[in-house]
Amino acid sequence: MKMMENKKIITMLFMILLQGHMSAQNKYHSDELIPVEAFGKSMAIGLSVNSTNHIFVSFPNYDGNGNLTLAEIKDGKLKAYPDTEWNTQGDYRSHFLRVQDLYVDANDNLWVLDSKPAPGDNVSGGTQPAAQGQFKLVKINTKTNQIENVYLFGDLNKYKSALNDVRIDTKKNIAYLSDPGQAAIIVMDLNSGKSRAVLQNSPFTLADNIILKYGSVEMKDKNGKPFSSHVNGIALTADFKYFYFKPINKENLFRIETRYLSDINLSEKDLETKVENVGKTGITHGLIADKKGNIYLTTSESYSISYLSPDGKIYQLVQDSRLLWPDSFGIGSDGYLYFSCSQMQRLPQWNNGMDKTEYPYQAYKVKLP
Repeated sequence: MKMMENKKIITMLFMILLQGHMSAQNKYHSDELIPVEAFGKSMAIGLSVNSTNHIFVSFPNYDGNGNLTLAEIKDGKLKAYPDTEWNTQGDYRSHFLRVQDLYVDANDNLWVLDSKPAPGDNVSGGTQPAAQGQFKLVKINTKTNQIENVYLFGDLNKYKSALNDVRIDTKKNIAYLSDPGQAAIIVMDLNSGKSRAVLQNSPFTLADNIILKYGSVEMKDKNGKPFSSHVNGIALTADFKYFYFKPINKENLFRIETRYLSDINLSEKDLETKVENVGKTGITHGLIADKKGNIYLTTSESYSISYLSPDGKIYQLVQDSRLLWPDSFGIGSDGYLYFSCSQMQRLPQWNNGMDKTEYPYQAYKVKLP
């Protein structure tokens, strides 16, 4: 009899704990958040959408069982993009290694940033390793599904670089990339293929001493070192006038006119005077700009996506406990904002070796304001 009572007590305690866990998970919920695709144990980071609402997604495969590095979501399934050959191992110039970011430009070209930094701590600009990283930028015409160009960053510091995000200025034919490894913005002339690092180690590209926190848990590795990233999220306005950028571990957002960023005659000191402090936005990850001039910001600590409107005010678009490190954005012609959730804060390296990922990895969409 006593054993039966003990079992009942244990069951009740379990139910109370389960309900507490569920209520914590459902603390934020929005019916506006719509699941788009599930990816099992394959971490999806890069995501972009073209004008006909074709969705492209990339898998750096830190872990999981995925066998694709770049895919198109087609008829509810993942299809190797642009073909299977590019998604297999082989010559670095004609095969993907580790696709980090995707961006569809104003002409419906998909730009694929294949970024494999040298081993070591390159996100926060750690000690220079002995090996070099491997980087390329691939241009794919999404109307023909053909590769049109491959850029290999011949003049990039491949020991320190950790190229993260890319945006394309089709007016000037320039690529702008964030490089947290060098704490710099990389500006590439797409006509010549030449690139240069600007605003390197500046007050605008260096991370602050801010520790990311989720509930009572600080995001630190097994040695107690906090996660930190220099300049990371970037956005380019639809008129190509302004380039927005910020480190993850910094509360302020910055912007600069692209006419200055692309001016090879401006000195670093002069360029720094052209940077504008937009104001405090808090900790953010991915950024993107829409045609109305809104700048969208993902925030993992508050499980939300907000946007900075042209009136200078910040509005919350959606908040939901399923937004576990929302990251890369794509804007569809159907009026939806698409994005991936990488769950970085749930990885074993930030949880004493425990995998706290909530499988499956997901992509979502939410209606634009």
